[in-house]
Amino acid sequence: MCSKKYYDETADSSLLDPQIRTVPTPRVGVLLVNLGTPNTASARDIRRYLGEFLSDQRVVELPPALWQIILRGFVLPFRPRKLVDKYQSIWMEQGSPLLVYSQAQADGLQQQLEGRGHSIPVRLAMRYGQPAMHQVLNELTALGCERILMVPLYPQYAASTTATAVDELNRYLQKRRNQPETRFVKSYCQHPGYIQPLVQSILRQWQTGPKPQRLLLSFHGVPIRTIKAGDPYYRECMLTAAAVREALVDQDVPVFSSFQSRFGAERWLEPYTEPTLRQWAKEGVESVHVVCPGFLADCLETLEEIQQECRDAFLEDGGKSFAYIPCLNDDAAWIQGLCDIVLQNLSGWNLGSVEN
Repeated sequence: MCSKKYYDETADSSLLDPQIRTVPTPRVGVLLVNLGTPNTASARDIRRYLGEFLSDQRVVELPPALWQIILRGFVLPFRPRKLVDKYQSIWMEQGSPLLVYSQAQADGLQQQLEGRGHSIPVRLAMRYGQPAMHQVLNELTALGCERILMVPLYPQYAASTTATAVDELNRYLQKRRNQPETRFVKSYCQHPGYIQPLVQSILRQWQTGPKPQRLLLSFHGVPIRTIKAGDPYYRECMLTAAAVREALVDQDVPVFSSFQSRFGAERWLEPYTEPTLRQWAKEGVESVHVVCPGFLADCLETLEEIQQECRDAFLEDGGKSFAYIPCLNDDAAWIQGLCDIVLQNLSGWNLGSVEN
């Protein structure tokens, strides 16, 4: 009976390093993933981005053959041109706000990990657009990372956000002969590292001026049928809202929740953000602050839809004062909280140390 060996000693010796006697400790890497953004605010780049984004069956759950006819024949020929002015109104000198702030979070996390003594490469990828996930994963593996933690930049889990990033990670693994060991963070909707910086950002806003009559937490919406099918997204949004409400209980400002960015004709999670603000204004509510807890980096949906369109709607129907509270972006407390979340989820892996 043959004894089991770690490798075949009769194999071609040129393929083996005779100095190798033990398997080295696997290096750990962190992959931050956000949704994505056009490369520029041009109609061409917006069309390319929307074509990839809206072709994902996790995002649009219609029969692909039917949806592609609608997408290619009716959406992509017209929708991108309508979005050019919107994107241009929020574009930064450095580029897309979503990319700029997401990269700042990756850079900040890298510095935080090094400051805590860990030599862990951190890279940013976008689920749609650039930098593409497969390219960034190739970069991490080229750095020797055989253990990779993927951290979606979505505090609340949804199939259309976190799950599709996991799908893409698995597609990458399917093509690898030597697969890295992987983990992903599913949700951190109640984690103190996320809730505390979020609450602090609200309180800072209130320290610079009068408190509003109402605070509205505007989450990105999803179709109601996805919740009925088992998606936990609505529950996780409500858990975040409850944590924020509890933290602000002594501020005497009522906290409400709503859902924005509805797309298509079917019913989405309610109440909808803009109609809610219009109704409040008509009822005599004069001052409102809005924060978007489902977004960690400002983007079109926050800077244009909320800060511009929803502000105009509220003031148009009788409101007097409207303030949008920015996303956490590169907030120092959030970067520290993100580091706490990452280290908690790296538990059990040898993290390596920064060389002196």
